[in-house]
Amino acid sequence: MFERHSGNEEVVLVSIDFGEPDYQDSVEELHRLAESAGLTVVSLIEGRRARPDAALFAGSGKVEEIAAMVQANEAGIVIFNHALSPAQERNLELALQCRVVDRTTLILDIFASRAKSAEGILQVELAQLAHLSTRLIRGWTHLERQKGGIGLRGPGETQLETDRRLIGKRVKLLQDRLAKLHGQRAIQRRARSRSRVMSISLVGYTNAGKSTLFNALTNAGSYAADQLFATLDTTTRQLYIPDVGEIVLSDTVGFITRLPHTLVESFRATLEETIQADLLLHVVDAASPMRDKHIAEVNKVLGEIGAADVPQLLVMNKIDLCSSTPGIERDEYDKITAIRLSAKTGLGINTLREVISEAKKQFMQPQPEPTQLTIINNEYHPELD
Repeated sequence: MFERHSGNEEVVLVSIDFGEPDYQDSVEELHRLAESAGLTVVSLIEGRRARPDAALFAGSGKVEEIAAMVQANEAGIVIFNHALSPAQERNLELALQCRVVDRTTLILDIFASRAKSAEGILQVELAQLAHLSTRLIRGWTHLERQKGGIGLRGPGETQLETDRRLIGKRVKLLQDRLAKLHGQRAIQRRARSRSRVMSISLVGYTNAGKSTLFNALTNAGSYAADQLFATLDTTTRQLYIPDVGEIVLSDTVGFITRLPHTLVESFRATLEETIQADLLLHVVDAASPMRDKHIAEVNKVLGEIGAADVPQLLVMNKIDLCSSTPGIERDEYDKITAIRLSAKTGLGINTLREVISEAKKQFMQPQPEPTQLTIINNEYHPELD
């Protein structure tokens, strides 16, 4: 049953079922995304098709239904639970006489409103520009003719070409700034590596409770809320654990089904903390009926960013919302595979600290002292050492 969510701007949600097994879950996520963006959802329109319509995505009959709902509710935006092509967006806006955005644009908008650090803001802008560059034609069709300009463009350049060129320059500037921040992170990681400080990253599906767990372990006071993408900026804190010593714990951005590729690319610098970690604590909402699907989706993104081989432990969180009890799960070799806890109530937190201590012995082997070598013309000459 449709449920109205309160917010500032009234929107109509559209979701087409193409037979995907996770369809209902994606519709629920779309509701939560809209709510997280501060929108008022006045209606949800659903349909079923074998494949998207090339021109209107949803087909002419369904678009007429959407238009009637927009008019009846005086909605200002229609949000599709799918990735739309620039041509489809343009055609839909003409047919519906209102703004049309897709799932990717909605997620980008949420990211833009939540980013706080300099690096996070740069990464969001880079992702937005990458998405916008394919859609410039929608906003500039009336400027395709030649237009004069002072100091901005060469002779004969159209407004559209100018905007593409300016976006290209801005993208290059953002990439250069992110590269400098990436270099600073690399220096910090090398220093930790030399001192053999254990590095742990919290990863997981959005709203799995990573920030709540981070705060429970570190008392950092990081922002945590029951909403999608509450955390965007990677937060790192030092934490002391008996028998382990100092460790570095990082809270990272959550993942989601069909996470826009532009976001994965733009946030690669932040996710370097995940790639370089000694151990990943994969936080899972144990109370979610889609937890297995969410685990697979997170592992898929970890593979995309090159972190598939980093050792990980499952942290089955939110056991206070289901019938599970705190405890440790082990495989046939007595190695820890998962831990059950509640970051909100504190159940199992002390056990997690013990698990981290055991995990350090399991995953961090002592590093041998470096041997000094003499290399001449790419050949090793031990007699010169």
